[in-house]
This record gives sequence, C-alpha cells and structure tokens, in this order.
Amino acid sequence: MEAILSRHFADPDPADLRAYRDAGGYVGLARAVQMDPADIIAELEKSGLRGCGGAGFPTGLKWRLRGVDAPEPRYLVCNLDETEPGSIKDRALLFGAPHHILEGMFIAAHALGVRYAVIFVRGEYAAGARVLEKALYQAREAGLMRLPDGDLRLDIHVSLGRYICGEDSAILNAIEGKRANPRKKPPHISQQGLWQQPTTVNNAESIAHLPGIFAHGADWFRSLGVNGGVGSKLYSVCGPAKRPGVFELPMGTTAQEILFEHAGGLQPGRTLRAVLPGGSSTPFLMPENFDTPMHFDAVAKVGSRLGTGGFILMDDRQCPVDFLVATTRFFARESCGFCTPCREGLPYVRWLLERIEAGEGSAEDIKTLHQLGGQIAPNSFCALAPGALMPVLSGLHAFADDFEAHVRLGHCPYRGPQS
Repeated sequence: MEAILSRHFADPDPADLRAYRDAGGYVGLARAVQMDPADIIAELEKSGLRGCGGAGFPTGLKWRLRGVDAPEPRYLVCNLDETEPGSIKDRALLFGAPHHILEGMFIAAHALGVRYAVIFVRGEYAAGARVLEKALYQAREAGLMRLPDGDLRLDIHVSLGRYICGEDSAILNAIEGKRANPRKKPPHISQQGLWQQPTTVNNAESIAHLPGIFAHGADWFRSLGVNGGVGSKLYSVCGPAKRPGVFELPMGTTAQEILFEHAGGLQPGRTLRAVLPGGSSTPFLMPENFDTPMHFDAVAKVGSRLGTGGFILMDDRQCPVDFLVATTRFFARESCGFCTPCREGLPYVRWLLERIEAGEGSAEDIKTLHQLGGQIAPNSFCALAPGALMPVLSGLHAFADDFEAHVRLGHCPYRGPQS
C-alpha cells in the first residue's frame, strides 16, 4: 500500500508547506470547501472512517449527531493527548505529518461550522507541538484558514499531564483551566461541551485521514482496507520485537503479519506468549488468534479490542503477573479520584497483584481479583477503570497457571525464591 499518513515521516522538514502541497496536500481542503456541510458529513459516513482513539465510534455518525444546525458558537477539539502506554502513533503524526492534522482540522471546521478549534497535545510531546506551531504559522500565512464562513482560529494547547485528560469530557475541563475530571452525561458534549457549547472531539489520526478522503473520495478510502477492514491504519509495536515502531498498513492486516513481517518477529531466543493489541487497556490477544484481521469488529469477535492499534508484546521471559503489576500501577496512579470504585478499587487491585508477585498471595487473593472485576467496572464513572481491568481479567484466565504457581511456590517462578 502506498504511504498516505506516513508519506512525510522521513522528510527533513515535515512542517514545510511547499513540500506538503507538492505531494498533493490541501487538495482535500480545496474540494471540501466547495461542498455543503451536510454533503461532507454524508461522504464521511460513506467512507466508513471510525474513531482511532480507542472506541472506534463512526466519525461521520458522530458529526451527524452533533448536527449542522447546532447553536453557535461551536467548537472542535483534536485529541492528541496520547498517554495510553504502548501507543505512539499520534506522536508519529505530530512530528512527521503536522499538515495532515491541520488540513483535517480545517475540513472538520468547515463541515461543523466551527470558528474556534483546539489541538490538545500531550505535555511530553512539547517538542512535537513546536513542529505543529511551525506548520500552523505557514498555513495561516498562506491563507488556508480563511474558510467560506469566516476565518478559523486554532490554538495548540499543551497539556500539563495526566492520562484522564484523554477522556472526551475531561479534556474540555483541562482546556477551560479546571481539574480534568470527566463530566456527567447527559448532556453529551455534542450539546454542551467546551464552555457549555456544542463541541466535537476527534482523535488526531481520525482527523489526519480527512485530507485523503476528500481528495480521493470515500470509495477510494474504503478500498484501502483488507479482510473486512476500511482505510489505512497506523499500527505501533512496542516490546522485544526486532523492529519496533509505527507501521501504516491496510486496516484489517492480521496480527501475524504486523508482528512477524513488519516488526520482524521477536529478538533471538524469545517466544511471544501474548500481546495487548490496542494499548494497555485492552484484553490479551493470544497466539491462536494472531490470524485475526486487525479491525474493530474482527478483534472484538475474539474477545479483545483494537483500541489504538498499539501492540505491547509479552514474551516467555516476562512474568505475566509482573506485567500486570506494571499496567495496574499506571492506571491506579492516573485515576482522577472522582469516583470511589476507581480511586479505591484500582489501588486494591494493584496491592493484590503485588502480593501475588512477591509470593505472599493466596488462592483467596486470586478469587478476590475476579470478584473486583465484576464490581469496579460497572460502577465506575468513566472508562478508565474498566479499561484498566481488561488486561487483568483476561490475564487471570489466560495465565491462570502462572498465578497459581506464584501462590504454590511462594515466589515468582520467573525470578526464583531469592529475588
């Protein structure tokens, strides 16, 4: 497949406007501004583009539900707060394809009748935000932000941190200068979002796909996918692979091909036991399912989630319990503290896992972990705690023998009794 989003990743200056336009950049915008907003949304629905931030909600449907006649002012937010462990695709876009993001934002602003937009960038990506600022300056000087209904104001907001800022309503509180807690829904942010006005929040990769869709058409985009997938996808691979990194491939490429052809397989002497296929808040995908096409529906059918498409590899040298200690420590620390099940429940899960990993756990502790999964997730205010528990609950089933060995031996079998 010809590189689309990744076309400029290796350029010496990805923010250079001339190079981007010479390669066909801003053609999609030129065509979109000639279209009625309702026709843009219809074309986007036809393309089959789904949100690339984790949930996979159809992008065109999200825009249509917001409505072209929503009260003004309306706002648009690009979510580039990529804090999901194992996900690095949006970082690649930020540093290597800033004009893809900007052109997508201009198309979205025209379609949604927006005059003020924000790109919310993870704090640790501050250097990438400077690349984006450079590209934005060039686009502004070239008059590309003069849309049919008026000039667009676009701000780049660099986050002060915290995983919860990636939640679609917490990100709005962060932009407003408030504590980044999720908001109660309803009302949904499409009706009352940023400063209580209609707001649309889309992931950076979703936004970056828009130029191609409107330059070449919805049918062209759909044709890029394979095995039931639609469009192209940025997959990332982290862990003991020979060639970890970000790979733009047809949506629906199998896990087997991604891991063993594009990422080169594992480093010598290692065997892959399982992966988290969509960042650290997805259930394990086991080797017997590596022939699964990596698109939302196919991955769901085998009991996992595509999420962000960020693979985290776990090989035969890694203790599964210790692996889950690491992921749960992260989520317990990143809880915003707003609801009791997440604030108190995740540290308890972490403590139980640490006990088991240290050889101090019991069969009752394993039973308690199963029970907590059924109590915390359905009673949490947002998706943080349910996501945090997905690898834990799937790991309890997939690696039951490892959990039992920790209890039986009184130490981690991967380290021995002296560790």
